[in-house]
Amino acid sequence: MKRILTTTLGSALLAATPALADKAAVLDNYADIALAKYEDSLTTAQALQSAVDTLIATPSAEALQAAKEAWIKARVPYQQSEVYRFGNAIVDDWEGKVNAWPLDEGLIDYVDASYGGATDENEYAVLNVIANPSFTLSGETLDATEITPALLEGALHEADAVESNVATGYHAIEFLLWGQDLNGHGPGAGNRPWTDYAVGDACTGGNCDRRGDYLSAATELLVSDLDWMVAQWQDGGAARTQLTADENAGISTILTGMGSLSYGEQAGERMKLGLMLNDPEEEHDCFADNTHNSHFYDAMGIRNVYLGSYTRIDGTVVSGPSLSSLVAAADAGVDAELTAKLNTTMLEMSEMKTAAEAGFAYDMMLERGNEAGEALIMGAVDALVDQTRSIERAVVALGVDQIEFEGSDSLDDPNAVFQ
Repeated sequence: MKRILTTTLGSALLAATPALADKAAVLDNYADIALAKYEDSLTTAQALQSAVDTLIATPSAEALQAAKEAWIKARVPYQQSEVYRFGNAIVDDWEGKVNAWPLDEGLIDYVDASYGGATDENEYAVLNVIANPSFTLSGETLDATEITPALLEGALHEADAVESNVATGYHAIEFLLWGQDLNGHGPGAGNRPWTDYAVGDACTGGNCDRRGDYLSAATELLVSDLDWMVAQWQDGGAARTQLTADENAGISTILTGMGSLSYGEQAGERMKLGLMLNDPEEEHDCFADNTHNSHFYDAMGIRNVYLGSYTRIDGTVVSGPSLSSLVAAADAGVDAELTAKLNTTMLEMSEMKTAAEAGFAYDMMLERGNEAGEALIMGAVDALVDQTRSIERAVVALGVDQIEFEGSDSLDDPNAVFQ
């Protein structure tokens, strides 16, 4: 579902404003920030790959914990890049390989008996590739003796066009590190033992060597995917070239990414929907109980794109001409309003993040009847919705002809969620 906002301000009016001359610089800075975010995502993914290599080579509780910590660090820059998805077709077409969720984890590895079996929607929900070196998929017998990146992305990922058949990316890796979170609305994340990667008689869960092969292939693929995206934003890269080819379309791209992530994707599908269903499986980082951080850094990504500034993982800052400066030149009141609302959203996200880090995990907040949890989540949802209204006002101020923001039934037609 789309929220369509159409404006009718004439281009002649915009041509009279001094901000128009700055559009190219704004787009260049936006692209520079994209490059920095994807470079940081690649760097942290490479650190994750190193930690995974250590875990597989010399399994231990300490090695598993180090890999988990590397995964959490890797999420920080990547989540800030998600604002580039909507509007940038190259990013949106690619994103499903690296951050698709939720997933039917039984496709990958063993699951608890309470997980159930195959369903009408997904006959491969408990395929368990790790336990089966050969299996039938889409009517063909596949040789999975070797678990490789090509097998994961070529045959398994979204097999039979089922979106929950997620075989690659951050969340497949997350499941392989944490295992299922079987705590429901209670405290605690997934609790996969390090011995799931042990050798010989110490191995638990069976097929420890193949589990290591899957984890290694998934991290290798993540690194290569991110390396490819870095290239798209370098000088002459396809994403940068596409963005800057038409200045007005480029500005529309920025606004589309901000509004779509803010409204339909984050406020709706990632937050309001899970609260309506009271379902911990609707957490974005459900195995690691890291959802509060994913939401926080998604919101931060929206804010730093608007303000034209991003703090890199090494502490350096990439900044320059911003969308905020364009909006301020067109309507200073709208810019002040939107900036204030972006800051309000970050305060709401900070409250939720602080509570989670103090032990009030996001899946606990989702429990039906938990008024404190609902207040924390809805405070952030309402702030995201409110800032989207101001993003729409920025669209009008800049005279962009038409913008389509992603919608969500949870916000636009709540009754449809339960139909």
